[in-house]
Amino acid sequence: MTIAGLAAHFPALDSHTPVLIAGPTACGKSTLALQIAETYGGVVINADAIQVYGALRCLTARPTVEDEQKAPHLLYGHIAYDQPYSVGQWLRDVTPLLHGGERPIIIGGTGLYFQALTQGLADIPQISPQIVARSEQILATAGHRALAAELDAATAARIDLHNPMRVQRAWQVLNSTGRGLAAWQDGTPPPALRVSDSLPIVFDVARDWLNQRIETRFESMVKGGAVDEIRALLPVWSPELPCAKAIGARQLVAYLKGEISLETVQSEATIATQQFAKRQRTWFRSKMADWHTYTPSEAARTTP
Repeated sequence: MTIAGLAAHFPALDSHTPVLIAGPTACGKSTLALQIAETYGGVVINADAIQVYGALRCLTARPTVEDEQKAPHLLYGHIAYDQPYSVGQWLRDVTPLLHGGERPIIIGGTGLYFQALTQGLADIPQISPQIVARSEQILATAGHRALAAELDAATAARIDLHNPMRVQRAWQVLNSTGRGLAAWQDGTPPPALRVSDSLPIVFDVARDWLNQRIETRFESMVKGGAVDEIRALLPVWSPELPCAKAIGARQLVAYLKGEISLETVQSEATIATQQFAKRQRTWFRSKMADWHTYTPSEAARTTP
């Protein structure tokens, strides 16, 4: 997009307004963020939960070194492969950057990050390792319904009881703090950045167009170094590692161990990414209906 095209599409852009860019994986968010940074100024700030891990630049589709030289990029690859990183930690990291002098251009596909930034986040104390281990044990032996049965009524009425991760988190909060998740949420502090004080942009692209980009991108990842990134982690690999959540990591480990072919890696990782993108699109459409929608010019809408 040209400078004139940017100005026409986003007339609210001025010299200081923060920009929020959300969208499903592989839709072109990084390209738009870099165009805005180069044209109007600003620092590109990551809001993707998996791109924080330093060991997996290629597999997680972080901006290239060349792109990082064109504009400042922050909160990318700053966390070690074995360190957990929560929404609360990200919010604490990003808040000082909102007032750092340069326009923040916050970009990513993790909806909960944007929700915490623009709606506030309950200041829940860190969960003890013992509680986490106990919840994992119950989940593995009795399933998430056993955890759900122990939740307080207010929390049970508010969360998605069919989502094991949400149920497990709620159980951990209750048993670690003595207060239900709903009670913590009701005491949520004001947001660090209101949507009304920013230019919020959410990508709206055709499913078929996005699926093709996902397939092509994973092929490029494999050729561009993703295999070597996972090979370097093999001596310390565990499916419990925080960075193991990267789509394609588990399949590449199996490939390097001789258990599956590279073609199977490609197929499974592509399908998993497409399914993930579908969930993202659904989430953004339901939670960001009041954001400015953006469709790249090359993304002809043939399938909604």
